[in-house]
Amino acid sequence: MKEKNVPEQLKSLVRTIPDWPKKGIQFRDITTLLNDPKGYHLLIEELTKRYKDNKPDVIAGIEARGFILGGALAYTLGVGFVPIRKKGKLPGETVSQEYELEYGTDKIEMHKDAIKPGQKVLIVDDLIATAGTSIAAVKLVKQLGGNILECVFIIELPELQGRAKLEKECKKIFCLFEFEGE
Repeated sequence: MKEKNVPEQLKSLVRTIPDWPKKGIQFRDITTLLNDPKGYHLLIEELTKRYKDNKPDVIAGIEARGFILGGALAYTLGVGFVPIRKKGKLPGETVSQEYELEYGTDKIEMHKDAIKPGQKVLIVDDLIATAGTSIAAVKLVKQLGGNILECVFIIELPELQGRAKLEKECKKIFCLFEFEGE
């Protein structure tokens, strides 16, 4: 039997939960991947290989799973980590960016001094669906004068067309693998 390539190995460790959080949604749960020591190690190793010769100055992780991935990747690359949080969660001076939800809007924030002008920033999250939070994260980094190295995700849901929306703000997008459906 042929051995799976790394993205296929990682994809096989993601659990699908049907009809969550609502009927018709196939929730892609990465906690099973994170809970697998070999899988989690392989994931961070694969991302480290991608960026070791073109390191960012800092990694910005989107709450909450972007913290888990971005923090580990920042450690292996020897660079700093910046959390991008939901509004009202960060102490001190922040900048915020609104983004659209299915019904209404919300905001994400980061510290005003988190990114220095000209820094290369890698934005990390677990999944790209509609790209609302990712677009807001890119705008926050740009607002502070940062340059986007790339936006990286483990999973892409292509049917939701988030990549096309995000490409208007970020030209370089990398996803390890795709899942069909919402």
